[in-house]
Amino acid sequence: MTPFTYEYPRPAVTADVVVFARGAADLLVLLIERKHDPFKGAWALPGGFVDADESLGDAALRELREETGVTGLTLTQVGAFGDPGRDPRGHTVTVAFVTVTDPATKVSAGDDAARAEWHAWSTLRLPGSSGQVPLAFDHDRILLAARRKLDGLVAP
Repeated sequence: MTPFTYEYPRPAVTADVVVFARGAADLLVLLIERKHDPFKGAWALPGGFVDADESLGDAALRELREETGVTGLTLTQVGAFGDPGRDPRGHTVTVAFVTVTDPATKVSAGDDAARAEWHAWSTLRLPGSSGQVPLAFDHDRILLAARRKLDGLVAP
């Protein structure tokens, strides 16, 4: 046991990234198709587990690079999401980040992403929407929070 710790269950920690781009007619969101279970084949935000001795921001940038090939972006923290049951692998808390880039940004799937693609906001299945693209985990909630954060960042 590590000194100064207690024996109790600890949740895992992940970092997820919402990458927005302004399309000609709609806001775009960068998503990955999951290559592995859970949610194999479903669309999700780029992200993954935080390594030991890695900051949350560094983990988010690493996962974004590994899964989409996108680099050089500045992240703003959206918040933490940790409701029990949000991840079937066990109690997992994610810290979500948001950023904006050009829709011409090249993306290429890697690591545990089968595909990486831009999706129009209007096509996403979000609470209260008629979108057709369902999302893994609780990424619909994260996207809504990131959109609110984005709207606050670009308000006049």
